[in-house]
Amino acid sequence: MTKLATLCLWLLSVYLPAQNEPPVVVASGRVLNAETKEPVQARITWQSLPYGNRMGVMNGETFNFQLFDNDRYAITVEAPGYASAKYMLDPAEAVEGKIVKDIELQHSAGNASRKHTVGQVIRLDNLIFEQGKSKIDPSSFQELDLLVNLMNENKSMVIQLEGHTDYLGDPDKNMKLSEQRVEKVRDYLISKGIHKHRVKTKAYGGTMPLSRDDTPEAHRLNRRVEVRILQN
Repeated sequence: MTKLATLCLWLLSVYLPAQNEPPVVVASGRVLNAETKEPVQARITWQSLPYGNRMGVMNGETFNFQLFDNDRYAITVEAPGYASAKYMLDPAEAVEGKIVKDIELQHSAGNASRKHTVGQVIRLDNLIFEQGKSKIDPSSFQELDLLVNLMNENKSMVIQLEGHTDYLGDPDKNMKLSEQRVEKVRDYLISKGIHKHRVKTKAYGGTMPLSRDDTPEAHRLNRRVEVRILQN
């Protein structure tokens, strides 16, 4: 190979982008008071899943960081006087290379002081399962512990855990997955001392979507576990 050909190949390797390199996704958003919608100064940490090879931390009312290698990331937001919030960010849900998500924080005493009425439905927004499975991600335990505390503070409360998937795929498999997931949540509550008779379960699969939009964000919204108060 001539020196000229070698030089050309080197220049191409330097200036042409790698064809198989996954795109970088940028996650950004604000941290808000859930009741007043005012900005909250918080400590924001994130790490790639499942091994935490990439991580970072910042302080402020907003966040902005990159998601590399198509990895999912766990983000934790903490502020004095508020219950910490945990979410999973999935590059598959990015729109034009961006994930924009505002995170609302509840006062840490909010669950204890708020009156919960029969029929009320609480969505567990920070409950994360492994994709397509019923295994609960450890980052979800903190939110489930808040539910445990709520039931300990309201000794007569009986709840129904209601599992939902998106409406994509096999309906029978979706129904089975939603059933398995609520059973895992029930098992966790029982392991923390909540009597089994106080926790009912019901699976809906993909039959009750919150949105019919065919977008990643809408499908994510439809995949949820809700807590319905049956007795208080």
